[in-house]
Amino acid sequence: MSVAAAHLDTVLDQCVAGSHIYLPGSAGAPRDLVAALELDPERSRDVDLTTSFVPGINALDLERLHPTARVSGLFMQPGFRNAQRDGRFRHLAMSYHGFVKHVDERLAPPLAVVTVSLPDRHGRVSLGAAVEFTPQVLVRATRRVAVVNANMPFVPGAPTLPLAAFDAWVESSAPLPVYEPGASGGEALTIARHIATLVPDGAALQVGLGKVPDALFGLLHDRRRLRLHSGMLSDGAIALAERGLLDPDFRHVTCVLVGSRRLYDWSATQDVIAVQPCSVTHDPRNLAAIDGLVAVNSALTVDLLGQCDLETAGGRAVSGVGGAPDFARGARQAPGGLSIVALPSTYAKGGEALSRIVPRLGTNNVASIARTDVDVIVTEQGIADLRGRSVPERAEALIAIAAPAHQPDLMTAWRAIQEKL
Repeated sequence: MSVAAAHLDTVLDQCVAGSHIYLPGSAGAPRDLVAALELDPERSRDVDLTTSFVPGINALDLERLHPTARVSGLFMQPGFRNAQRDGRFRHLAMSYHGFVKHVDERLAPPLAVVTVSLPDRHGRVSLGAAVEFTPQVLVRATRRVAVVNANMPFVPGAPTLPLAAFDAWVESSAPLPVYEPGASGGEALTIARHIATLVPDGAALQVGLGKVPDALFGLLHDRRRLRLHSGMLSDGAIALAERGLLDPDFRHVTCVLVGSRRLYDWSATQDVIAVQPCSVTHDPRNLAAIDGLVAVNSALTVDLLGQCDLETAGGRAVSGVGGAPDFARGARQAPGGLSIVALPSTYAKGGEALSRIVPRLGTNNVASIARTDVDVIVTEQGIADLRGRSVPERAEALIAIAAPAHQPDLMTAWRAIQEKL
């Protein structure tokens, strides 16, 4: 069976207006379609978009869409505040595993538009560097459009489909998003050095994106038989693979590769790291079965009970949880597992260095990771190992890794909290 090529305008005219559309995020976002919707707001009249767009990787200007358009996504962003207030943006407060369940039970979009690689000689296309939730959605979508992009790598360890399985396809030459964490010196490098002491030979690593994970990978070149089971991986994984530091007997997986053009090119020539659906990478049963799973996640604020806020800053919602709660709980349940949350001890506001370790999460905070799912908190000041410690002992350990200037106030606040516990 053949599938017809189409122009993007045809897809927009025939399939989009007044419909519900699913668009994958990360390296799989169909950038041409998003740009077309932003360029002509009339195209998005009465449209519902469900996306897995990631802040800092996938740009979406909600103010350029039609006022009747509505977007649902897993990550809040500061620029979405007015749209959320008006009902034009719906922040889905769920982890990646929660969204897997949501897709299975509640999401059946009339249209899914996904980016794929060029077809191979058998007419099959690869989901490439961003698999995420796409296989699930494609099964449930009424109409499927492939955006065939030569920049998307044909990754050997990613799912493939016949191009004929799509209802139509369009060509694109849009570059894949490039992610650059920046130089990882100062605080980030110090935090990574602390974390590295907790990563033994043979550990199974989950890391996110950012300066700390990037620096951490650079510090593990004396380890052996490392294993990777993560939600996102970037360029740091290349050196581990090329230096032979990864366990050859383990199936290294991620649901997304996002980074430099070199990463995308490398992913098409290697058979070490597989890109698999979130239903595999974030499945709690799979995570709990990984011996020695070390999950490294970040937070914006941690309180003295060990609760971690990944979503709010200064009382304003700025992000989402992604897969962090899934991996934190999975590492806690895994044999020999370790759930680590890392963050700088302070942040700057109005010329002041305010503490990221606070007495209690307030009414404007969110407990994104429960205190029961955290083993270790790390700042540039040191490591707070919370395992086996009582509530007061945990608080004291956390105060010890706060910025020294804030420790007296935290201790005073803790004494007041303790009187009410």
